Amino acid sequence: MTLAAGCEGLEDSGTPAGSGPAAPDGHAVSPLKNPDGTKPGLAPVTTGADQATAREIIDRVATKGRGPKTGYDRDEFGYAWMDTADGVPLARNGCDTRNDLLQRDGQEVRFRAGSNCVVIAMTLRDPYTGTTIEWRKQKATEVQIDHVVPLSYSWQMGASRWPEKKREQLANDTLNLIPVEGRANSAKGDSGPAAWLPPNKLIRCAYAVRFAQVALKYELPVTAPDKQMMLQQCGG
Repeated sequence: MTLAAGCEGLEDSGTPAGSGPAAPDGHAVSPLKNPDGTKPGLAPVTTGADQATAREIIDRVATKGRGPKTGYDRDEFGYAWMDTADGVPLARNGCDTRNDLLQRDGQEVRFRAGSNCVVIAMTLRDPYTGTTIEWRKQKATEVQIDHVVPLSYSWQMGASRWPEKKREQLANDTLNLIPVEGRANSAKGDSGPAAWLPPNKLIRCAYAVRFAQVALKYELPVTAPDKQMMLQQCGG
């Protein structure tokens, strides 16, 4: 995703690739059981009871029209992947946000020699596409970090009036960040759920819940069409 959209690639260049549908392995956690985003992945929300809970969460999100993008710049949310965004999980742990997320969601993680932070290889079961990616740093953009609520979207929904500290928190909060396949991330841009949903239909309710969780935490409204689409993904 472009910087203007608020979700950044890792570095270098590469061709996204997956090795086919990812089988459930117990690694990913439902957003209903992961309210702070510190646990890995985004497991499907499937039971009727859980979908009802999901709809209750989404129902609490306020709505308003999307404002202009005037004045938006990625730097308004702090420099990318800062470790000093106080007030969010994993801040000031000596490792930047990007590598924190790769460690959280990756499996068979390998680090650069002499480092317990910089990830150079891992296996990622991407929730957005349902594929498994054998990621290597040499082709870094095969995996990108998605802001579930894009930074540009948040700017248009009210973040333009926030103090800088709160914008830095949104940009680096584990609740709002998921490592995913680069092509899916790029396709999303700064879209809300009415315009873009993960290709993997099994994960769409979970994605809607996570979008709502971020919106509620930061007191961000969403557009009415976005809220309607989010409810539909969870049987509403």
